Formats: sequence, structure tokens, C-alpha cells
Amino acid sequence: MGPIDGSVISVALPTFSRVFHVGLNTVGWVSMAYLLVLGSLILTYGRLGDMFGFKRIFLLGVALFTAASAVCALAPDIWTLIAFRAVQAIGAGMFMAMAPAIIAATFPAGERGRALGLFGMTAAVGLSLGPSLGGLLLSVSSWQSIFLINLPVGVIGYLLCSRTLPDQTELKRQRFDLVGAAAGFVSLGSLLLAGSYGEEWGWSSTPTVGLAAAFLVTSAAFIWWERRVTQPMLELSLFRNLAFSAACFSSLMNFVSQSALVFLVPFYLQQILAWTPKQTGLIMTVSPLVVLVVVPFSGSLSDRIGTRWLSFVGQALMAVGFVLLYRLTPTAGAFDIAWRIGVVGLGVGIFQSPNNSTIMGNCPRHLLGTGSGVLATVRTAGMVLGVAVSTGVFEWRRSAMAVTLGPAGSYLSGLRLAFLVAACLAAVGALTSSVRSDDWRNAG
Repeated sequence: MGPIDGSVISVALPTFSRVFHVGLNTVGWVSMAYLLVLGSLILTYGRLGDMFGFKRIFLLGVALFTAASAVCALAPDIWTLIAFRAVQAIGAGMFMAMAPAIIAATFPAGERGRALGLFGMTAAVGLSLGPSLGGLLLSVSSWQSIFLINLPVGVIGYLLCSRTLPDQTELKRQRFDLVGAAAGFVSLGSLLLAGSYGEEWGWSSTPTVGLAAAFLVTSAAFIWWERRVTQPMLELSLFRNLAFSAACFSSLMNFVSQSALVFLVPFYLQQILAWTPKQTGLIMTVSPLVVLVVVPFSGSLSDRIGTRWLSFVGQALMAVGFVLLYRLTPTAGAFDIAWRIGVVGLGVGIFQSPNNSTIMGNCPRHLLGTGSGVLATVRTAGMVLGVAVSTGVFEWRRSAMAVTLGPAGSYLSGLRLAFLVAACLAAVGALTSSVRSDDWRNAG
């Protein structure tokens, strides 16, 4: 439900613009409000899970998300819709942050990779179904249906999870770090907003520079406070563990480089090859479908041979895939594009479950919620930063080569350089995957 709702909205934005009589800048906040709230608060949910129990926070998130979906469907104006998309994000963040923690707490180390692999498979299904499902619902029904479809799923999911998810009995009374949560919210919110709008506003504009300064100041204040408070929101000692830190950084590089595929390849298909949106949507499902097939097998294999080298191979394959995309020509056919996208998807599928298993396996049991929140935060920040990096590189190269190569040539040159940068970032993630320890049998 979470990944579907994150991706289904993209196809409905033009409809919202028409129905509510607002411009694209305003309607874009239907997606942006969701992303900003989700990314800024998801670290806090991990801490709340450690304090009050994963099941309780998970169920609260499902209930809140479902109720907010109903209000979104009844929204009389665009601002109500935007506001309750933010409420949706609060609920989605709760159950998305708790899921890996619940899995890590339930399954022993020898089965954790397989369980996380199956969990990753459901996320891949959601991402691949979202745009197609949104288009189908909008073609056969009203825009309200993309929110109303969450109601039966949410109600049934709540009832099943309330009966199935294990209760935690070893919870200790703890104090919530409100100052740390506020500093973390401002820091992450500033980063995500600057990364999302930096290209539109200009990277040297006053709003972008101001947000960057706010991010640096609040991040420094957050770290200073967390090192001194007795019960911090984020236990910084987690990052002294090389395996945990390296796996988090590798995950960040994975999502930053992935964004180049998700964001830039559709531009190549429609602007260079003149494909229709329908053709573009079909070819873009190749990567999540490959992830869907590969990720459970990768998770199971990591339970037997370890996580280190599978993570390395996955990231290295992503780097290879982006080098192959770099070599695309203005006359490439569908098969030429599909198998290259498939290589990137293969790398993602091999990488994610073993790497996530490393992160969760190196968290003490009483900090599983915090580790799960870190994992979710890295994912969201990586996707936003990836769009900022890829668009920034693309626009810089296109502008620099506009006179020399002309409009079409400079456009392709910008795309190629962005793919090359994505390949380098994936390679850096492969390097950090290879240097960490591989003590997964003793972790967790």
C-alpha cells in the first residue's frame, strides 16, 4: 500500500490541476507534501517503535493512513488534499519504518535475509503497479478512486496485522527526545526541500542557499545534542560499527544512482526517441519486475553465504548498467534499452536484501526500531538527492554543450554525463560494500 500510493499519484497530477483549477506548481505539492513529511519524520518513528513497541506504531500508522485516504477522496479543494496527503505520509512513515524492525525482531539471523527479500519483493510490486494502476483507475473511474482503493486494503490489513504481528513484552520505560526530534525534522526537511526544488529555484538562489545553511546548522546541532542527551532519539554509537555505517552509505549510493534511471530515462525515451507516455511506462516496468524476481533469491542466498559480496556484486552490476545506458544512441530500439535497464534492476535486486540484512543485523535488539528508521531515512534522502544530482549534472552539461552540439546533441550529452556520474556513485557504493566486515551469522 505504501509504495503504490507513493507512485500512483504521479499519473493523477494533471487531473488534479484540471479539477481544482490550479497550476502545476501548486498541484506538485500533492506529491511534495507527502515526500517531505515522510522523509523528515521517518527517523522519529523508529525511536517511537523502540519506546512503545513496533506493533503499536505499525497499526497506528495503518489506521492513520487509511483514515487520511478517506479524507483525501472527499477533499473539496487542493489545499485540503495537500494537507491530508501530509497526514497520509505520517501514517505511511509509521508502518514503513516499523516493517524491517518487525522482520528483524521475528526472524533469526539465518532466515532474516530471505524474510527481508520477500518484503523487498512486495515493495517492488507496489512500485511497478502504481503508475499502471493509477492510469487504469483514472480511465474507468474518478480521481477519488485512487484514494478510496486504500480503504479496503487498510481495513483488512489492520485486522490481519493486529492478530498476526507479535507483541513486545520487554519494553522499558524511556523518555522521548523532543529536542532531537525537532532538530532532525528541520535538518531532513531542509535537505529534502533544497534537493527537490534546487534546480527550479537555482542552486545559488537565496532559498536554496538558506535551506542548505539550515541543514548544516541543524545537523550540527542535532549531533551535538544527541551526544549529550541521556536517551537520544538517534543512538550515534550505531555508526561506530563499520558494517552498519558502510551498509548505510552503500544504500545511500544505491538510491542516489537509482534515481538517475527513474528520473532521466523517461526523458531520453520521450525527448530523444519520441516515444509515447504509454510506451515509456511499459519499458520502465522492466527494472522493478527484475527486482521483483531477483530480490527474494538474493535474500535467501545471503543467509547461506553472507551479505558482503552479494552487496558488492549488486552495486557493481548497477555501475555496469549505467555505463551501458551511457552508450545508448539516438536510434536505440526497445530491446537495446530494456536489457540495459534490466541490468540495473538486476543489480538493485541482488544488492538490497543482503545490504538491508547487514543494517538490521548489526543493530542491538533494543535499537531495531532506530535502525529501521535510519534505513528508511537513507532511502528517502537518497532518492531526493539522486534527482538533485542527476538533474543538476544533466542541466549543466546541456547548457555547456548547447552551442557546440545543438539542442538534440546537448540533450543527449547531458543524459550521458548524468548516467556516467550515476555509474561512479554506484561504484563507490560497491567499494564501501567490499571493505566492511561480514559477520552476519553473529549479528542480530
